[in-house]
Amino acid sequence: MLLRRTTTFSKTLSYHLLHRRPLSTSGEPITPVNPDHLLRVCTILYQQQNSPDPRLHSNLRSFHISHEFFLQVCNRFPYSWRPVYRFFHFTQTLPRFTHTSVSFNKMLDVIGKSRNIDLFWELLRETGRLRFADDKTFRIALRVLGAARELKKCVEFFRFMNSNGYEYNVGTLNKVVETMCGCKLVVEARFVVFKLKKEEWIQPNGDTYKHLIRGFCDGGDFIEASRIWNLMVDEGFKPDVEVVEKMMVTFFKINRYDEALKLFQTMRVKRMEELGVSTYRLVIKWMCKKKGMVSQAHVVFDEMRKRGIHVDNLTWGFLIYGILSRGGVREAYRVLEGIEEPDISVFHGMIKGLLRLRRVSEATQVFREMIKRGCEPTMHTYVMLLQGHMGKRGRKGSDPLINFDTIFVGGLVKAGKSLEATKYVERMMKRGLEVPRFDYNKFLHYYSNEEGVVMFEEVGKKFREVGLVDLADIFERYGQKMATRDRRRNRTP
Repeated sequence: MLLRRTTTFSKTLSYHLLHRRPLSTSGEPITPVNPDHLLRVCTILYQQQNSPDPRLHSNLRSFHISHEFFLQVCNRFPYSWRPVYRFFHFTQTLPRFTHTSVSFNKMLDVIGKSRNIDLFWELLRETGRLRFADDKTFRIALRVLGAARELKKCVEFFRFMNSNGYEYNVGTLNKVVETMCGCKLVVEARFVVFKLKKEEWIQPNGDTYKHLIRGFCDGGDFIEASRIWNLMVDEGFKPDVEVVEKMMVTFFKINRYDEALKLFQTMRVKRMEELGVSTYRLVIKWMCKKKGMVSQAHVVFDEMRKRGIHVDNLTWGFLIYGILSRGGVREAYRVLEGIEEPDISVFHGMIKGLLRLRRVSEATQVFREMIKRGCEPTMHTYVMLLQGHMGKRGRKGSDPLINFDTIFVGGLVKAGKSLEATKYVERMMKRGLEVPRFDYNKFLHYYSNEEGVVMFEEVGKKFREVGLVDLADIFERYGQKMATRDRRRNRTP
């Protein structure tokens, strides 16, 4: 139920705002907000959001309300439209308070997230009438209306804004389509684009189609992405390299390597000068993943170097992994030694390839060499090594000192995660029905604190006692170098 009728809202808003000169955000200095006053105002708005206006306004008049203060109040109620809307009405009674596009957009965002579409639509129209709209207003409007499946209002909004001085602009449309595709509203974005095109209000350009293609590729709908691609080409627009790479990634992901390489070959024949390191890296990466295509990856790599394109470390890492995937250990080490300044991506490719060959001891030695060269391991590094040493289901054995089920369950209980421990034990007992997969990320996360440092030291000692030196080094290294909140907070400058 709205607080007041739509007509009352429109008349009140028009009366208070049409006779005021809009101020830019930069024109009014940002004054610091008193946190105590902010808390008290938010408490009043929450507790009295259903109170009559006179009572609510009388409790708010003792505070100094600035533009920044209004924005902070909106931030405190990101999904609740009523307190923000009541506070907005209160600001209309203040003689020296002036709203801007920023405050209107903030309020529209809150009301939109609360899914009060009727109020959102009325406020949106009033924003256009008062000339407070900007590109962000369009983004918020189409995102909210698209998510609510109000497609007719999406198109109507463009027509309405045009009648209020905001001319049809393909640049604005492109920003809107980009936002909608980023929110997984690509189907709604397509409807808006083709409806505006059909009405001959806005003709899409290459950037419009590019955003749609990327949206459908991200959603896994390569058929619709191909249709947009063909339409784009038929209308005389040339897809840029970014769109080509997106289509190639989509084809690679669905295992249609022939289509992806056909697209790459077309670029090599017709637009060779536009191919850069990103395109070559993409092709090399997926060729090295595919069994039997490593030799072709070498051909692409050689072409890349002949053209004088600098080979980055990420490309080296993919190539090293491809070499190792076909058993070329010596060649991989030779390539690694030839790289002047290898980074973590190169070492990750080496470690991943060695683990694939079940050479976990060599992978751990590469891990040690990486640390010596100043490359700090990431969580992904530790997870890869732990999975290589103990498998994706954790290490199983009769010795409780090195049985990962025992370590993990005991650690969960000590960390106060009894429910998670119970669930894991149930999975262990039902191995015939469900194969338990050990979550190394969760394990490392639970022990990323000061107690974890001691725990990893103790576990490292126990692994050394049973001869598992590599595992001991991995755990001790993680315990020594993990950056916890307490350490960051207490770090001396």
